Amino acid sequence: MAHRPRLIRAFVYILIIGGGICLVAFSYMGRGLYHGAMTIHELLTENTQLKKAITNLTGEDQIGYAKVVAQEPNNGRLLTTIRFVETARDDKLKRILEKQYTIDGDVVYFDALIVKFGDKMVMDGKTRALYLWRRVYGENTAPQKGFLIEEPGAAPRRYKDLLEAVPLNEKQMFWTAIWDLANDTEKLKAYGIQAIYGNAVYSKLRPGLIYVLRISPTGQVFPEVIPDM
Repeated sequence: MAHRPRLIRAFVYILIIGGGICLVAFSYMGRGLYHGAMTIHELLTENTQLKKAITNLTGEDQIGYAKVVAQEPNNGRLLTTIRFVETARDDKLKRILEKQYTIDGDVVYFDALIVKFGDKMVMDGKTRALYLWRRVYGENTAPQKGFLIEEPGAAPRRYKDLLEAVPLNEKQMFWTAIWDLANDTEKLKAYGIQAIYGNAVYSKLRPGLIYVLRISPTGQVFPEVIPDM
């Protein structure tokens, strides 16, 4: 019985020490989570390397093309198989992405996510824009059921060299944030991004033609039709 008070005191000490350790651990985790959120904020508002990269974006021109590989009826429906190609920013002949899709119908939509940067992100005050390909689909298909071109959250191949001076973890944060911010208009304003919006262009495709896809410096995507030589 004489030892019971000592055992009780030891038990109380263990609880106090254990509780203190837990508080320190939770405090550290909290700071880590807060710091992570602040890192994203700082990246999009204060990071000079990122702003310089955005400012160095040149006026876009050709961003890819599509051509009909096959077009034929199938069980009463017209199916169009296309080859979709994305080209490099510095070389229109260099293919950086090439995929083939079979679409229900002959009217095909090319859906892109456009990101327009404002004064806070662009050092010279001129509008800059970049795009992220989302999906391809026909007029008989719901957009959400279209074929994916780029994986949401991933860094697009065309802008692989855009953030060369930015550390790898910050690059990953940037692209993830861009995809995630599309539906948060308040944060867009805070981060100096004028808009993130979808731009779906469509054409009635025919064999023997090449549909060159272009984008303007302000982010307008449009097709140009030329003969397949």
